[in-house]
Amino acid sequence: MPDLLKSRYRTPGESPGFLLWQVTNLWQRRQRAALKPLGLTHVQFVLLAGIVWLSRENEVVTQSRLAHHAQTDPMMTSQVVRILEQKGLVVRTPHPRDTRANCLRATPQGMELTRQAMLLVEETDEAFFSALQEPPSHLVRLLRQLVEAGKPVVAD
Repeated sequence: MPDLLKSRYRTPGESPGFLLWQVTNLWQRRQRAALKPLGLTHVQFVLLAGIVWLSRENEVVTQSRLAHHAQTDPMMTSQVVRILEQKGLVVRTPHPRDTRANCLRATPQGMELTRQAMLLVEETDEAFFSALQEPPSHLVRLLRQLVEAGKPVVAD
């Protein structure tokens, strides 16, 4: 039978994209399991933690700024923020200067849940990445290069 699937790789296990896909799915499965007892999905955690993180620097946190920070789709970000608001974890208030935007702030309940979730997420990361023979800082450096190379230019 002729080779219908042309690839530069002899096996899927040589493809960095396929390996990244597999690793991402394994990692996400573990993060989902860790966050489930708190009633958060991983994307909810990422966006809630993003609001808390950006707020630490006294930055006005808008949905647009949050989406840029997390590299998430703006429409999906809006939907998830709405869910976080319904759960009482986030409040939206009118932006002081931009009538089209809202400011996002974590509620005290949202701050506490973020603190709890951060501990679980970081413990899960530590356990997951402990399988590496190299320090995770090497992987972080490589991943940061990929993120920077792929970031779109966004005007705020």
